[in-house]
Amino acid sequence: MAWNWEDTNWPNFIYDSKALEPPEQQFLRQSGEFIGACKHIGANDQQTLKIELISDEAIKTSEIEGEILNRDSVQSSLRHELGLGVEAPGVTPAERGISKMMVDLYRNFAAPLTDQTMFDWHTMLLGSDRSIRVIGGYRTHPEPMQVVSDPIQKRTVHFEAPPSHRMPDEMKRFISWFNDTAPGREKALPPLTRAALAHLYFVCIHPFEDGNGRLGRALAEKSLAQNLGQPSLIALAYTIEHQRKDYYAALERNNKDLEINGWMKYFASTILEAQRNTIKRVDFYVAKARFYENFRGKLNERQDKVLARMFREGIDGFKGGLSAENYIRISGASRATATRDLQDLVEKGALTKTGELRHTRYFLNTGGRK
Repeated sequence: MAWNWEDTNWPNFIYDSKALEPPEQQFLRQSGEFIGACKHIGANDQQTLKIELISDEAIKTSEIEGEILNRDSVQSSLRHELGLGVEAPGVTPAERGISKMMVDLYRNFAAPLTDQTMFDWHTMLLGSDRSIRVIGGYRTHPEPMQVVSDPIQKRTVHFEAPPSHRMPDEMKRFISWFNDTAPGREKALPPLTRAALAHLYFVCIHPFEDGNGRLGRALAEKSLAQNLGQPSLIALAYTIEHQRKDYYAALERNNKDLEINGWMKYFASTILEAQRNTIKRVDFYVAKARFYENFRGKLNERQDKVLARMFREGIDGFKGGLSAENYIRISGASRATATRDLQDLVEKGALTKTGELRHTRYFLNTGGRK
């Protein structure tokens, strides 16, 4: 037996539920922190924050699979899907598709899972991909569904999923399990436990020709939202993408047998870290609003442009900080003008400065004085 689905006890995963009780409690505490942090944001700003958080997840869940999307295009498509504006020209099918799926997940998290939910999401994600034989349906091809790496001469098979003819029955059982373990049901599971199981269980079935990773992460978020009773807006894909190798290694370590304590521990800690990242992003957004309130009308056009670009980098900021060369490239200013502008920003308290000469770097001071 090579894979977990070949076990006669499949899909009865084995794990230590007691070991998950402390992280489950921490998850609920941090959920309260997130709700509390959002109360400091006005209704209009909450819409903007929601778009930023959803767009981050849309971009990062695609980036995990090697697909790079334009942030502005994704945010424009999200605003359109949420009825907040007209979609900008130039949005690609991939950017529009992931936006549609994320908005559907946000709006309909409480709805039971169905085959049609999965088909709709798959169509949104990959409807324009002509290399896929079955779009909006489970795979039917006779050849094995394998996750592989390396050149074909030295190919490594990391996982082989159940054959395609089993997909209808496998997904019928998975969907029943997902709905039966929802809050209020007889087999209800705690939030982290259910989300971790849902993700691993789904990707082990691997029911679609492509898009299984993105759909699996969406299912984990749907599961968390159902347990919370509201959209989680959790930075799950953002957190996974930052340590992508650990994510794939954890999946590979737990696809060969039904004892999955390692996966449950990994995914629970990842969700908790994702929660902390989300709270940091909310705090960053609040600090950004205060920053602009403090410096409104006190900066020239060049400074405004560069600071806006720095804020777009989010909580991670420019890698290694903003350099004078960055400032010149973004603003189009001469070196002398850039030097004066940067010195002025430091004096005003908008930026902090480290290093000297060519090693000088600048960072946003979101606690800047008025």
